[in-house]
Amino acid sequence: MKNKLQIFIVKGDITTAEVDAITNAANNHLWMGSGVAGAIKKIGGKIIEDEAIKKGPIQIGSAIETSAGNLNAKYVIHAAVMGQDLITNSQYIKSATQSTLELCEKLKLKSVALPAFGTGVGGFSKKECAEIMLEVVLNYNPVHLKQVYFYLFDEETKNIFEKTLKEKLKN
Repeated sequence: MKNKLQIFIVKGDITTAEVDAITNAANNHLWMGSGVAGAIKKIGGKIIEDEAIKKGPIQIGSAIETSAGNLNAKYVIHAAVMGQDLITNSQYIKSATQSTLELCEKLKLKSVALPAFGTGVGGFSKKECAEIMLEVVLNYNPVHLKQVYFYLFDEETKNIFEKTLKEKLKN
């Protein structure tokens, strides 16, 4: 796996990330409820949700961008990891991760922050999420994108992502 990307694993609040774009683990209708989406809307402003909803609904696994309101970032990328039922699966997470990276390239972004897709309201396994998302990132060969930050809310998730990344880099 040759990769030009620097990968950082951070325990923290994604809304504070100083990157070109932060990623919202969205539903395909793009309304922003709780979890990461709720935090982004609370700090960035309702304008983010208003812009997103105008672009929706989108296919599960795809991604769109909006402005970032009051956040440090230039954009919020809304990656649809679930439908209205708030249920996700490995294919949705894989596709949403890939779509996010492709959108970063299209927008010529240098850095992006990602949460652990589907592990909050979606109830998806943190270990499986780490396996899928890191696999996609490690196999991605960007032109513009240089840095991918995984912003993880708790120590347990951070440790899972760190361990998974070490295992993947060994192989």
